[in-house]
Amino acid sequence: MDWTEFDALSDEAIHKAALKDPDARPLTKRQLARMKRITPVKRLRVELGLSQAEFAERFQIPVGTLRDWEQHRSEPDQAAQAYLKVIAADAQFVERALAAA
Repeated sequence: MDWTEFDALSDEAIHKAALKDPDARPLTKRQLARMKRITPVKRLRVELGLSQAEFAERFQIPVGTLRDWEQHRSEPDQAAQAYLKVIAADAQFVERALAAA
């Protein structure tokens, strides 16, 4: 079945199809409860292939602040969110700008 065919299927039909496929079975409520949500900042860091220390140093963010964001202890404020969006859009530009400053 082509993925585009799923657009026409109801949620119930998709769920039934997933139950039949051993590689695509839906997670149970217990499995979902054990999963941890990955923060956008961690996703960005992983996409860039950087450790916490490397990301923090490269983009001049205190490593403790980065850890707090990634471990759901705190959320980036609006300015930090904007900065992270710029990093996501063009990390190399940010690196050059910081190096030139």
